[in-house]
Amino acid sequence: MQKTAHIIGAGISGLSAAVRLANAGFKVAVHEATQQVGGRCRSYFDGATNLTIDNGNHLLLSGNSHARAYARSIGTEAGLVGPESAQFPFVDLATGQRWQIDLGDGRLPTWVLDESRRVPDTGLTDYLKLAPLIWASEETLVGKSIPCEGILYQRLVQPLLLAALNVDPPEGSAGLAGAIVRETLLAGGQACRPLIARDGLSAVLIEPAVKFLQERGHSVQLGHELRSFATNDGKVGALNFGGEDVIQIADGDVIVMAVPPRAASSLLPGLKTPTEFRAIVNAHFRFEPPPGSAPILGVIGGIVEWLFAFPNRLSVTISNSDRLVDMPREELAQAIWNDVCKAGGVSGELPPWQIVRERRATFAATPAQNALRPGPVTALKNLFLAGDWTATGLPATIEGSVRSGDRAADLVLAAKRP
Repeated sequence: MQKTAHIIGAGISGLSAAVRLANAGFKVAVHEATQQVGGRCRSYFDGATNLTIDNGNHLLLSGNSHARAYARSIGTEAGLVGPESAQFPFVDLATGQRWQIDLGDGRLPTWVLDESRRVPDTGLTDYLKLAPLIWASEETLVGKSIPCEGILYQRLVQPLLLAALNVDPPEGSAGLAGAIVRETLLAGGQACRPLIARDGLSAVLIEPAVKFLQERGHSVQLGHELRSFATNDGKVGALNFGGEDVIQIADGDVIVMAVPPRAASSLLPGLKTPTEFRAIVNAHFRFEPPPGSAPILGVIGGIVEWLFAFPNRLSVTISNSDRLVDMPREELAQAIWNDVCKAGGVSGELPPWQIVRERRATFAATPAQNALRPGPVTALKNLFLAGDWTATGLPATIEGSVRSGDRAADLVLAAKRP
């Protein structure tokens, strides 16, 4: 008989596991507690700007192999668009200086040897000082591994690691930072081409996965919150969704739980999960970007950190932004717009805008919090974990999310092999 895989949570971690198991012959049932799929990786129509906006601006890179393979499996890899080469423009709002890092298109980081392609006013020895990150352990602080000062740090390392770790880089895990450096700067331009879901995260990464599953006879049920497990002989024996809504788990059926850490620890008492989280602020402005605007611009010396250019919209991401979550919305929008005008070379009164503030956007990627991330295997033989907060070896990124879903699915499939 065909076995059933119950996926608890319809974020991108759960959907990636669902697609992988569906392709492997399982009957898949996705159970989502809320009324929308995608978790933090979703789009929605915003009445203030009259645009479809993303819950958060997420950047993928051409070397994010799991995320790209997932998009390929649901037929939407072409929806991830970006420049043909790995070029990253930056601007320093304090000095007005602009520059572009050109990582080329090779497999080796030869760009650091070319003065015209690296950060201005930096030399090869500056980059060699980053080497300790490559082999640093996850228990080590970034601030104890590399010098967190100087031009290279201010103009490249700090913005890169801040976006990846969502903590002030010196307090972050050097091992997680090293994973980012190995998979980006050290992998050459071929792995660093920036990719953006230009038509929105939901349109590229979420809705097609739901359609993929439903067209093949699998189910995705919204508003279906798991309340508790019943266990038997070291396995999950039943899923309790409240009242008489109980699903019995047959022998050979499996469960992948891809829910936020707070929900996971509630369902599995004693489960170790991260306890500290940091905010991310995103701002969206209904404004047509000037012709030739870079799809992503790094911003130094202001409130804004990354400026994204979409059709009819300029969007901003600010990481580690607990300091901004209680700032009056209009005041914050105006301050961000002032930076956008300087960075993007535009002008005008504050256009229609929306501020999206997520207080618990990601776990704080410090050594102490990273040590609390559980692996995918649980004490229950037929229950596996997925999520960007689990021990993926990466910070909380889309690539880490998809990787966790793939890993949970692969463990399910490995257990089924003779």
